[in-house]
Amino acid sequence: MSKNNRKDRLILSLCMFIMGGSGLAYEYTFSKIAADILGNSVQQWAITIGLMLFCMGVGAELTRYIKKESIIRSFALSQLTLAILGGLGPILLIFMYGKFPYQYSALHYSLISICGILIGFEIPLIVRQNQSYSSELRVNLAEILKVDYIGALFGALVWTFLLPKFLILTETAALLGISSTLTGLALLYFFHNHQKIENWIWITSFLVLGILGGSFFQAKNWTTVAEQSLYRDHIKYTATTRYQHIVLTESPYGMTNLYINGHLQFSSADEHIYHEFLVHPAMHVSPNHQNILVLGGGDGLAVREILKYPTVRKIDLVDLDPEITKLARENPELLKLNQASLSDAKVSLLENQSLITGKKVKLVEKNQKNRFGNQWESICEVNLYHLDASVFIEQIPRIYDLIVIDLPDPNSPDLAKLYSKYFYSNLMKKLGPGGIVVQQSTSPAHAREAFLCIGRTMEAAGLEAEPYHENIPSFGDWGWWIAKNPNTFTEKPLKEQLNSVHSLSVPTKHLTRELIQSSLHFGKNQLTTKETSISTLGSPMVYEYYLQAWKGY
Repeated sequence: MSKNNRKDRLILSLCMFIMGGSGLAYEYTFSKIAADILGNSVQQWAITIGLMLFCMGVGAELTRYIKKESIIRSFALSQLTLAILGGLGPILLIFMYGKFPYQYSALHYSLISICGILIGFEIPLIVRQNQSYSSELRVNLAEILKVDYIGALFGALVWTFLLPKFLILTETAALLGISSTLTGLALLYFFHNHQKIENWIWITSFLVLGILGGSFFQAKNWTTVAEQSLYRDHIKYTATTRYQHIVLTESPYGMTNLYINGHLQFSSADEHIYHEFLVHPAMHVSPNHQNILVLGGGDGLAVREILKYPTVRKIDLVDLDPEITKLARENPELLKLNQASLSDAKVSLLENQSLITGKKVKLVEKNQKNRFGNQWESICEVNLYHLDASVFIEQIPRIYDLIVIDLPDPNSPDLAKLYSKYFYSNLMKKLGPGGIVVQQSTSPAHAREAFLCIGRTMEAAGLEAEPYHENIPSFGDWGWWIAKNPNTFTEKPLKEQLNSVHSLSVPTKHLTRELIQSSLHFGKNQLTTKETSISTLGSPMVYEYYLQAWKGY
């Protein structure tokens, strides 16, 4: 084989490696944008990748009509088209959903289909070009497919672990488009002597490269403008992390709202109602308050309520996403709301360290006031962990007096595992004598079956569980389940304990003794159902019930 032939084969292999990684990354990017906008991440990823793979087959079939003398030219044009659609597609989809939500799906799946067809062009055309240097089909296919699959793995790792650390999703898309354009230009340059390349193809290639370069540098601004059409209030902060998409808005009247993946997490107008109901009923029926675990709640609002009790000595807060807790410790609006409950001076950050070891710091000294003038009554340690809650529960050797579960609704299989019998069984092992578990449990009005499934699952795990609810203006009728281990507690039933709360020992904005008692009462037949299924790891029924309930909203 001549030296030139070896060089040409190497160039083709390198291009195939880049395209293998980029092609998979395009699939991931469109899947992520669909999951962020439409929710139901598993369904969106499955449909997006399945449709794109099908269309790749269509693209491979279409390459049979491309003549040998047009291979390089056709390949370059397909890469240019893929670059512009894949590179600008995500930002276009965000604009589309904001302005024309009912037409969004048509554009979304059209882009996926066209990009899939164009990606399907790659392997057949490269194999045909490589045939000039490798006459044996088995050698040719093995060579091209090998680098394509290696490139796919490389692309998956880079997309998953590297790019999210430095780029938002629209920047990633623009970078992929630049990658496709440069690949097409490389083939045009190295193989222009083999086939005639018209000047307009060169000009178009550099024009597309310039557009995508500009898009990359303007992606943050364009994304903010595009996202603004999705929200009524002004966007103050937006970020796409490794785990989720975060948006913080502020209304003209100073009201702050936090959204994750497009779903409202709290509004400053009424978050106190939610967090007071989440924390204080459990605190008043729990005989001990020294060691408390909070799962979720990275905004620091639940911790704010817990710190009102002088008996608290240690709080472990577990939230998967470091960006949420960073926002809670640094953002001025959130600091005002959580009263600096997770501020840097008070938190021992133990990200990705052993669960058993780690230096701890005191939250505040007794009678010391923080910057917002609040006077905490106790000395308390707060340990902040950025871990999956299920992993934490399996590994931590500690025993807790109270476990507060402030996790998002079970709107994905990943979250549904935190509402499973297995998870609750592990939780029960971490409860000390008289220990209490309280969990936010979605709406008993809008998602009744999901709400009831949570209680059935708790009971199936051996807990004694009791439901309660309250109206929160931003969410409507909202519910919680409170539970205890009946084997280690000999006091009267939870409902009787809650009814016998005489007064609240800490200041509240909304909650009263009477409201705790009234929250235990539900409408006629509201807790009646024919369903008997519980949620397990293998059969996450709470997720199915949740999807059915919120499908029309």
